[in-house]
Amino acid sequence: MSILAGVRRDLALLLAVVLTGGIALPGCSWFGGNPKPGWVDGASAEFSSAHYLLGEGQSSSKSAAADQAYAAVARIFKAEIAAQAKDWESYLLVESRGAANTERRLTLDQVTNVSTDKVLENVKILDTWYDAHQGLHYALAGMHRVQGEAAMLEKMRELDRMIETDLAESKQSTDKLAKVRDLRRATRNLVLREAYNADLRVIRSSGQGMPAAYRVNELSNELDQFLSSNLVIAVEVTGDHAEPIQRSLAEGLIREGLHVTAQRAGSELLVRGTVRIWPIDVRDPQFKYVRWCSDFDVVESATQRVVGAVSRGGKEGHLSDREATAKALRVIQQEFSSDLAKAIASHVFGEASLPAQAASPAGCPRESTPANPALLSPRPY
Repeated sequence: MSILAGVRRDLALLLAVVLTGGIALPGCSWFGGNPKPGWVDGASAEFSSAHYLLGEGQSSSKSAAADQAYAAVARIFKAEIAAQAKDWESYLLVESRGAANTERRLTLDQVTNVSTDKVLENVKILDTWYDAHQGLHYALAGMHRVQGEAAMLEKMRELDRMIETDLAESKQSTDKLAKVRDLRRATRNLVLREAYNADLRVIRSSGQGMPAAYRVNELSNELDQFLSSNLVIAVEVTGDHAEPIQRSLAEGLIREGLHVTAQRAGSELLVRGTVRIWPIDVRDPQFKYVRWCSDFDVVESATQRVVGAVSRGGKEGHLSDREATAKALRVIQQEFSSDLAKAIASHVFGEASLPAQAASPAGCPRESTPANPALLSPRPY
């Protein structure tokens, strides 16, 4: 066999191996496949970090890889918002008032989610690649910095206009509730505006934002001072276990950012109600049951006009009458008092209206009718 014939034979064998997928050629996932893009290894001339904010994902499925890529971009923005949140503490985070701590209505997670959702409107899947050898899908998500910046500035300018309008109306208003609601809206919108500003710093290569004309803690303090001197709420509870229930309701209102007094004099609103707990016979051989009910009104102290009403009741069971009563009391103190406080705060801040009258009045009896005096002093838990 001549040398030329041998070379031809070797070339034919090599070509056969390549065509059956035995050798990977440089620059390709496999012969005839898509070449591996540079961004998979962290560098791409087409999608440079100077022009795009990028996030990469990989998974055994294409959709999961895309989701991971979106999430990678979202994490960049969430980290920046968390870093800036110290300036919003007076409005967003935990305040040590009353016997317990809780978060305000607009939480950091809510702000982050609202902001991130808006940001991701401008994020697209820029490219995908499948590595047949590893069985992995790769996805590259990105936001064009110039386009993202324009969208963010538009949202911030709209919020600035809303803040200025609310603050101007708060200064002109002679109605106390209207002033509170204007200040509350302005503060809330300023928090959202600052979240967008944190996003803008991420989008811009320079890392520079667009400062607001106001600070969150200044507006929050102004609202708090106005509430303390102009919109104090009195709380009066009668009926069974009135003292601990009244205390729990007052603490709930304080946690919602309201100011509370035990005296009617000088109050703007009066929260008054009655609570009853009594045993019921359900013919259960193992458990004892009690029923509880509550009827509450929210009244304008000066005019005695009822602005809202809330009623609720329930049934609780345990091994003894005493333990069933204690369980009912815990439900009233921990769940009902908290829900009622939030409903009143939502009314004051203009977020939701109280029902003019209870949808289903509990119809509490005028006098408690415990079968056992021990019901009036449940064992503490």
